[in-house]
Amino acid sequence: MELLNYASIGFLIVFFGTVFLMGEMLVKAKGLFAVLGITFMSLFFSFHIDTASSMWILILYAAGIGLIILDGKVISDGTIAVFGALLMSLGLAVPTPSITYGVLVVLGFIIGLFTAGLFLKVFPRRNLWAKITLRDRLSGDLGYNSMSETYKALEGKEGKTITPFRPIGTISIEGNQYSATSGGQWLEADEQIKVVSVDGTRILVKRKENVNQEKEKELE
Repeated sequence: MELLNYASIGFLIVFFGTVFLMGEMLVKAKGLFAVLGITFMSLFFSFHIDTASSMWILILYAAGIGLIILDGKVISDGTIAVFGALLMSLGLAVPTPSITYGVLVVLGFIIGLFTAGLFLKVFPRRNLWAKITLRDRLSGDLGYNSMSETYKALEGKEGKTITPFRPIGTISIEGNQYSATSGGQWLEADEQIKVVSVDGTRILVKRKENVNQEKEKELE
């Protein structure tokens, strides 16, 4: 395939090969993406590698793929996958005939990696990196729930305004500062307030004397 003498064609071949190979790792495509990816990359390597002594380049590239799969299946923290991607980039750039060709090929590889993520919007997701996704989701949920519970405990407590409210500002309760809203009520700094409701992390406060007046009316 003489067209592969052109760096732009090498860029496209590596781009599509990477898109489909990475796509196979990310989504369930019944092996179709793997076949397409291997076909594109076979064209690239068969053109640029013509001696048995250069087979180490293929081994380098395959090792990179292996490290990405290992990271996704076992380690799931992304560090080994980054190293694997570097090995793949090196395996692609080394056999190219010029620096320009090598840079374009690596660029096609990087763009292909990110483009493969678009398959996640269309096809069912694989379990690769499922552990890190679950861990991030759980830690995020736990962090949000913990914060919500902390804020919820402020309901009914009294404090004072640190800044003017127009209608958002900062309050101080028991030595801690929080961002809050007074609804449609404007408050000045250093006014006594009371937390009347908490919704998630949204704190609604009112002037303390107004809250007391409302309670008195309710009791009448």
